[in-house]
Amino acid sequence: MFDAIVVGARCAGATTAMLLARAGHRVLLLDKAPPGTDTLSTHLIHQPGVAALARWGLLDAVRASGCPPLEHALYEVADIRLQGCARGVEGQQAGYAPRRHVLDPILVEAAAAAGVEVRHHCRVTGLVRDESGRIAGVEGAHGGRSFTERARLVIGADGMRSAVARLAQAPFTVEDPRLTCAYYTYWEGVPATLELYERPGSWVAAVATNDAATLVLAYFPQSRFEEVRTDAHRAYREQIRTTAPALYERLDGKEPVDRLRGTGDQQNFFRRATGPGWVLVGDAGHHKDSITARGISDTFLQVDALVRRLEGRLDGSPAELDAALGRFAEERDAALTPGYEATLAVARLAPHEQRLSLLRAVQADPELTSIYFDMVAGIEGAEALYTPRLLALL
Repeated sequence: MFDAIVVGARCAGATTAMLLARAGHRVLLLDKAPPGTDTLSTHLIHQPGVAALARWGLLDAVRASGCPPLEHALYEVADIRLQGCARGVEGQQAGYAPRRHVLDPILVEAAAAAGVEVRHHCRVTGLVRDESGRIAGVEGAHGGRSFTERARLVIGADGMRSAVARLAQAPFTVEDPRLTCAYYTYWEGVPATLELYERPGSWVAAVATNDAATLVLAYFPQSRFEEVRTDAHRAYREQIRTTAPALYERLDGKEPVDRLRGTGDQQNFFRRATGPGWVLVGDAGHHKDSITARGISDTFLQVDALVRRLEGRLDGSPAELDAALGRFAEERDAALTPGYEATLAVARLAPHEQRLSLLRAVQADPELTSIYFDMVAGIEGAEALYTPRLLALL
């Protein structure tokens, strides 16, 4: 019998399994995909997520993969141009955007090195319940054969369409409409660090990643999804041309080095985080539009909180475990709700004049600009910006 079975071996699952194993627990990590596969992702890790990688001893491996640090940020909207860098957190001023087929194997290898039993090509088809109805393990299929494994805790880290959430019948506690659709691909010979461009009805970003490539993303209102998908290549280029003309000129004469990927399924929700014998972490329990690229960093925040709450509880009574999981759920919702609301505001793709007036004052001061990029990274809330200097400028 395992102490924990973690379903999903990517950012949420691999790190949760790793930290639990480092704490001395017997952990099984399952994933339906082959190892080292890519996944739909903006894959930007803001500074709080980078700080987590550093604490866990994994940042050097990300750097060694050739993923460049994002030490400079540019944001353009209307007549405003902000340039600078965040102040950072725990000594980490740079973000990173490693490709997922690079990052995820680093995390899984670290989990295995900690003693986690890792099994790929495993599809979970059911949850095992004990005589009281408490979740006590999983059923699944691997290589055409069925299996059953038992554990004190089943952790669903299997993404927005989580099988664990579905099988545990975890209800949505917050659910908002989809606001954007997004398309992206990768380009070579287009130098960038982190660039953000906004206009009404549009958002474009460029982010440096592995192999000297640059990820270029274009966001559209959800209402345009059916129109955009009929000729996504044309719509993607036109969105860049009208929103980020200087970036578009740098793309002129070049061809993408990967296929164009896109989605209109940018769900916004919180699910109930836990129940008897189970808990959700990462996108399984909370998902929001990728426009602010908070997904990975917020996932690492959840992982830290969950593992901290589980300390000394996996070996205790079911009541003690459930109480700890309940405290995790409260902490998750309190920590992530402000960023969720801020993301929905950005994803409406309608910059308000009040915010533009604020940004015109911010761009006049390098310190305020750094605080603003702290807000973009999720290090600070909006209240941090309202310094005496800003009030004087306004």
